[in-house]
Amino acid sequence: MSRIGRKPIPIPDGVTIDKVPGGVRVKGPKGTLEERLPDAIDMEIADGQVTFKRGEDTVTNRGLHGLARALVGNMVQGVVTPFAKELEIQGVGYRAESSGKKLTLLLGFSHPVEMEVPEGLSVSIDRNVIVRIEGIDRQKVGQFAANIRSLRPPEPYKGKGVRYVDEQVRRKVGKAAGTGA
Repeated sequence: MSRIGRKPIPIPDGVTIDKVPGGVRVKGPKGTLEERLPDAIDMEIADGQVTFKRGEDTVTNRGLHGLARALVGNMVQGVVTPFAKELEIQGVGYRAESSGKKLTLLLGFSHPVEMEVPEGLSVSIDRNVIVRIEGIDRQKVGQFAANIRSLRPPEPYKGKGVRYVDEQVRRKVGKAAGTGA
């Protein structure tokens, strides 16, 4: 059995989980999420818990067993307490601005980079250099944060760019001063 897949998911108060054709719907105080589940995995809701079973014991089904449990577990957690990612912008003149559903980033290019904030996510800016992304869907939060970081990843010499707040950037030593021959 999958170590992750066999763990039951407790259903907190205020959260309802429904089977829908081909997937699952989770409703909670923060919103509603729907996800498609693999056909090889069966979901059972009983006694305030959700458990997952797989039919055949193939390599693919073993992987899908843990995946299905992790997806539903993240959905349950997200509708109770939203997920958040924080990005830090470092560099002279680098900054971020937010207005409505639009995020504007000044990252040393000849033009400002404008990004639409996906539906279901909220973005807040702190001190013009900390970007906080919040939402109930863990996949959307992580993907949007990765898209922002990919615009200007931190470079190894001065550390300029966009990084996660807890990320450690490996720094390289610059060019050494040559000794005249």
